[in-house]
Amino acid sequence: MNTIPAFGVGTFRLQGQVAIDSVRNALDAGYRAIDTAQIYDNEADVGQAIAESGVPRGELFVTTKVWIDNLSAERLIPSLRESLERLRSDYVDLALIHWPSPGDAVPLADSLGALAEAKAQGLVRQIGVSNFTIAQLRHALAIGGSDIATNQIELSPYLQNRRLVEFAHASGVHLTSYMTLAYGKVLTDPVLRDIAARHGATPAQVALAWALQQGFSVIPSSTRRANLESNLKALELRLDDADMARIAALDRNERLADPTGIAPAWD
Repeated sequence: MNTIPAFGVGTFRLQGQVAIDSVRNALDAGYRAIDTAQIYDNEADVGQAIAESGVPRGELFVTTKVWIDNLSAERLIPSLRESLERLRSDYVDLALIHWPSPGDAVPLADSLGALAEAKAQGLVRQIGVSNFTIAQLRHALAIGGSDIATNQIELSPYLQNRRLVEFAHASGVHLTSYMTLAYGKVLTDPVLRDIAARHGATPAQVALAWALQQGFSVIPSSTRRANLESNLKALELRLDDADMARIAALDRNERLADPTGIAPAWD
């Protein structure tokens, strides 16, 4: 059974006091899932915001992602312990391989084996992957089976990744959508604005509801409390078949996260 929350707050590109304030505001607004990563250089900020929030750790779902430099069997668990120290927590609820090892420099079996050991030691509750293609996800499933709790991938109205989505659904792998708002591009999209106007909603809420209705988890970020609160209302928005069809037509395979030397050969 999937226990990954449908809605969380992301922290990509947020650091220092900005990150602390964003997470604190999100928790105050009712968020209980927080997504961070070793490479974001903000785990300590997230940890501080959680500690100062007064929200019991047991009510939270914290995700971090292991960077490519730490994917070896020797480095993965020590790096997770460092993450936990920064997060001021004894465990994370979910730990992901952030990107597949470029050029398979570190065998996937080594990384997943170390993650499974981290789970056995109680350092993490669930494990998964991020930015994995169909072939890589198939490989991960062959190694880790039902232990693969999610594949966190870029999904937006402009990058709908249908083949990967279909494979994940058929394989029983939950998907977490990042960059669902396409760096804010959805806010000015005429189709999304029209749908939003019909529902008395915002374009951001429409894009998030589109993802939620397909069963994806979402982790939008914002530095503004008003936007954090507004985004949460996507949980109450129900799009009809015509709305979903109009959004489906926006797909143009427009990928925003494609780091040179790190990104795999996409489907």
